[in-house]
Amino acid sequence: MTQANDSFVDADRVLAAKGKSFYWARQLLGPRHASRATRLYRFCRYVDDLADEDQSAVRSKKNIAELRESIHSGLTADAVVQDGITLINECQIDKRVVLDLIAGVWSDTELVRMADDAHLMQYCYQVAGTVGLMMCKVLNTDHPEAEPFAIDLGMAMQLTNICRDVQTDALVDRRYIPSALVNGLAPSELIAPSEEHKQLVKQAVATLLDVADDYYQSGEKGLSYLPFRARLAILVAARIYREIGQKLRRQQCEYWHQRIVVSKAKKFMITIEVLLTAPLTLKFWRYPSRHDAKLHEPLAPRDSKSLLSVQGHAN
Repeated sequence: MTQANDSFVDADRVLAAKGKSFYWARQLLGPRHASRATRLYRFCRYVDDLADEDQSAVRSKKNIAELRESIHSGLTADAVVQDGITLINECQIDKRVVLDLIAGVWSDTELVRMADDAHLMQYCYQVAGTVGLMMCKVLNTDHPEAEPFAIDLGMAMQLTNICRDVQTDALVDRRYIPSALVNGLAPSELIAPSEEHKQLVKQAVATLLDVADDYYQSGEKGLSYLPFRARLAILVAARIYREIGQKLRRQQCEYWHQRIVVSKAKKFMITIEVLLTAPLTLKFWRYPSRHDAKLHEPLAPRDSKSLLSVQGHAN
């Protein structure tokens, strides 16, 4: 087995274990795009895990700093990072986007208490909107006009993650829900909310799910820029992810009972619905007239200016 095959096998294992929605939707991609998307997922998961899998924040920061230097220099002894760098070069991914991802992961090693909506949306761009931008390149989409929609889809999925994982995050002393939505509740108060706080917390989750829906709607509009099979695959992945939020709504946003998952049967139903109905709609084939600039207003104050320079689109 060649080194390239070894690398893909490992990436496939990571995707199967940690990215079940994307693993399912990947079946719709052609071999080249499936391989690239799988490798990208492994790299992004590796980056994310640097903040989550080390008990020491000091060591996590050291590892993230070393990764940042590797991206700058293009040199590393780590096989996963090397494959990520190879993919970045192969697909001509802007390094500033990768560095934005790393900056978002770095922030997870600090005290996580989202102050307001803008703070949350900036974080969602860093850790997920960037992945949307990278996926455009991986799927051979060079339309600058596609980029804001790709950002939106990534941000929508991240908001879904945050709503589903309120308890999981709170258990490690993180609160991504903006302070204003929960009156500054501490993470410990979100693990199993008291009767006094339940309605407040449920409304906060419902509010973020509504915001996510706005970004899903925008993200789906931009799928027409993707190649046909990629368009179907990403739409299936997005609809499966959106189902997590819809399922959470059906249980009155009470996230503390159990972690929401989408069954294989439901994934199959979503896939069939997409395959049978999406190609019959005009928006599946037609480029959107424009992107809603209001969706990116919270991103403007970011310290990093790379979002503004990378997008290169007119709203």
